[in-house]
Amino acid sequence: MNTTPANASQTRSFTTIFLIEMWERFGFYGMQALIVYYMVQALDFPDERATLVWGAAAALIYVAPAIGGWIGDQVLGTRRTMLLGAMILSVGYGLMVVPGQSVWFLFCALGVIVVGNGLFKANAGNLVRKIYEGDDSKIDSAFTIYYMSVNLGAMISQLLTPWLKDYVNEHYGNGLGWHIAFAVCAVGLLLGLANYALMRRWMAHIGSEPDEQPLHWGKLGAVLAGGVLAVFASAYILQHQGVARVFVYVAGVVVVGIFAYLISIGERSERAGLIAALVLTVQTVFYFIFYQQMSTSLNLFALRNVDPAFSVFGVHLWDWSPAQFQAFNPIWIFILSPILAWAYTHAGKAGKDFSIAAKFAWGFVIVAAGFFIYGASDHLADAQGKVSSWLMVWGYGAISLGELLVSGLGLAMVARYVPARMGGFMMGAYFVASGVSQYLGGLVATYASVPRNITDPLESLPIYTSLFNRLGVAALVCTLIAIAVLPLMKRLSTAHSAQGQAGQA
Repeated sequence: MNTTPANASQTRSFTTIFLIEMWERFGFYGMQALIVYYMVQALDFPDERATLVWGAAAALIYVAPAIGGWIGDQVLGTRRTMLLGAMILSVGYGLMVVPGQSVWFLFCALGVIVVGNGLFKANAGNLVRKIYEGDDSKIDSAFTIYYMSVNLGAMISQLLTPWLKDYVNEHYGNGLGWHIAFAVCAVGLLLGLANYALMRRWMAHIGSEPDEQPLHWGKLGAVLAGGVLAVFASAYILQHQGVARVFVYVAGVVVVGIFAYLISIGERSERAGLIAALVLTVQTVFYFIFYQQMSTSLNLFALRNVDPAFSVFGVHLWDWSPAQFQAFNPIWIFILSPILAWAYTHAGKAGKDFSIAAKFAWGFVIVAAGFFIYGASDHLADAQGKVSSWLMVWGYGAISLGELLVSGLGLAMVARYVPARMGGFMMGAYFVASGVSQYLGGLVATYASVPRNITDPLESLPIYTSLFNRLGVAALVCTLIAIAVLPLMKRLSTAHSAQGQAGQA
């Protein structure tokens, strides 16, 4: 098949964003693989505090792109803001390299990561949207492959950083392994920036209006000054859980207010799409509560109740570090993404593609299956209260497929239903909603907090399986809700398409 020059240009531009996103996620997920363990094992946090702190940090990390999207759209430009975010992220991971036991210093480093992610995340996704704007079937496929880039970087780092941490701690002691592993995360960002510098010519025509103007140094200074204030505000929020809770709830109200405002000021032809985006965003909030368990309750379950040995027919193959089990999520995403991208494109050409709303409903069913797999651990564990590593493989497989059908299409949903002039800001609002649910996910994970006086896996096992079975039931409830709104979503999608065609005519 011949590739047209336009398609070739799209592919090169997309590859440029794909690669910098891959390296940025390499840094983030390498840190995420270890951060809860670091707080529990190195800083002696109880389970409940570690999961709530990481839930609050994840919320801030996801809320920040709402502001970063606006800065990209209106102040510095989408391309510039994305690159500035990547630079700040490298500084944040670099700060985590500094050895020490200061909790406040850790919270400040996480604050820098919050600011960097806020500037990077919404703008990287918005650039992908601009590359394929106007072609719904290509947008779904592009965002699925883009989502694969996230998970390719995550897969590499979540396998590497836990192994590196264990190796350095074993051979050099003094807890140095934690900080060497965090250093690798910073290097990932530098590699991503170097790669972008080599391929930047393919992005010269993609961006927002401020990208076409000379850089305004005063605006850059204002953004950096605001970033410094945001770092210390984030650290304060992480230090005080009551403040974190209020912040998250206010953020949730703000998201609803943003949608209400944009629907009210939007042109009549835009309202159906905006309402559809609101319905799907609410469903995404429910999904991320399940997603957050991977770095919290499932992560600690792997530490205490999973046999690290992989065996086939009784033959021992290798041992797995507990933190490395999180890598099964990106491994499955990497395997399934191209299959789903091909299926979406093929079904689109045949006129038989499922709606995004239907894909969300299927996603929740599969997420429920994943948590029921984990919930069966109390029937599958050995006499010591340990379950096979293979249970983690299949549980992560189900949850990852559900993730692709819900979270993987969340950005595509914004790209499809939201007017281009609201793109960056709405991409940010989507991340705010995700951040609210990340904190709620951390709150849910506290129901599986294991008291410090419990060290026997037989005692911790029922604590975890009780939560996992409840989450399976909750996912089935979400499925029923998603099915119930399908008729509404069909009407909204039909109205959105009809209004779009009328506008073009």
